[in-house]
Amino acid sequence: MTSFQPETAAGESPPADAVPPRDSTAEAPTSIARLNQTIKGFIERWGSIWVEGEITSWNVRGGAVFGRLKDLGSDAQISVRLWSSVRARVPDDLKVGDHVVACVKADYYPRGGDLSFQVSAMRHVGLGEQLERLERLRRRLRSEGLFDPARKKRLPFLPHGIGLITGERSDAEKDVLRNAELRWPQVRIRRVHAAVQGDRSVPEILQALAALDADPEIDVIVIARGGGDPQTLLGFSDERLVRAVAAASTPVVSAIGHENDHPLLDDVADLRASTPTDAAKRVVPDVGEQRALVQQLRSRLTTRLQQRVQHDVVQLENLRSRPVLRSPERLVESREQDLFLLVSRGRDLAARPVDAGARRAAELRASLRALSPYATLARGYAIAQTEDGGVLRDPGHAPAGTRIVLALEHGAVATTSDGPLDEGAVPAAS
Repeated sequence: MTSFQPETAAGESPPADAVPPRDSTAEAPTSIARLNQTIKGFIERWGSIWVEGEITSWNVRGGAVFGRLKDLGSDAQISVRLWSSVRARVPDDLKVGDHVVACVKADYYPRGGDLSFQVSAMRHVGLGEQLERLERLRRRLRSEGLFDPARKKRLPFLPHGIGLITGERSDAEKDVLRNAELRWPQVRIRRVHAAVQGDRSVPEILQALAALDADPEIDVIVIARGGGDPQTLLGFSDERLVRAVAAASTPVVSAIGHENDHPLLDDVADLRASTPTDAAKRVVPDVGEQRALVQQLRSRLTTRLQQRVQHDVVQLENLRSRPVLRSPERLVESREQDLFLLVSRGRDLAARPVDAGARRAAELRASLRALSPYATLARGYAIAQTEDGGVLRDPGHAPAGTRIVLALEHGAVATTSDGPLDEGAVPAAS
């Protein structure tokens, strides 16, 4: 077995305590602690160096910063640490996606065998290439209206079927399933597994999205992943995926990572959930909360109905207690005497002109009878008339042989005149 011999700078030899025994074999191996200590001693001889890259992770813990820098032309990355004393000297607006140059020094941790780089200085160069490209795409899609809230579809209150696109056996899948079933045990979820990072992620997610969007039993689609650094989340900002989600007829929920992760999928999705757990809570209603709400509404309805009935009963009692309804006949009785007086007065007023008319008619009748020739006939007189109907007033008008009609009280008789009589021969009136 070849012994371990660390490299050194030209013309230098590693310290004696940094070199493992040259005779280390399978029967007499060198300890890991000795090996790690040797590596640490060798690395400590390196000096500081300025590097250029893009911040892909930036986590602040206890005043210090633990992050990662990515090479601008490849996928190579290094872990970096900024202690609180250094952090006070660097710009306070550093964030994921920034293009920076940093002065770093390698640091090896023997206990864990971890290699990282301590930062002693860092400054901006500009936006990282990937972030700048994503920002240009974000502005273009926004100008096309793909992020407009008016075009986003509302989620159903209780979906009959939920489509879930996520990595197979991932924590995101477990979180969605567990929380959805806790909130609504009868929920039905169709899972379609797809790669959620790497070159295969976009084609597989697009295929899964098309299959679920074509399923008539799926009412909402959830695309979930358990977070990650911006480099691993690039697939969720792919233009093909963003446009496919915008064109889907089924509402789509984006549940990518945590609050600080913001791929373009979040902007175009009909609903953005901060985590997969949050997605399950916002897509599926809580059966316990709904039951409590129904019970509360039923209680409020019962109370309102009871109050209304009681109010109406009180109003009815108030009406019944009024004298006019308690003894309605009293109203008639109190008006009976008035009605009698009014009827009597009406009768008097109506009888007076009738009586006056009757008296007047009697007077006129008496006058008429007194003046009527029939009254004379009634006293035994007769009216002599010629045949032509004229009244015979002079005896000379009825010579002998003249036909005379005598009008009596009852009827008339005809006779023939014998001529005028002597004046002394006229009978006296009785």
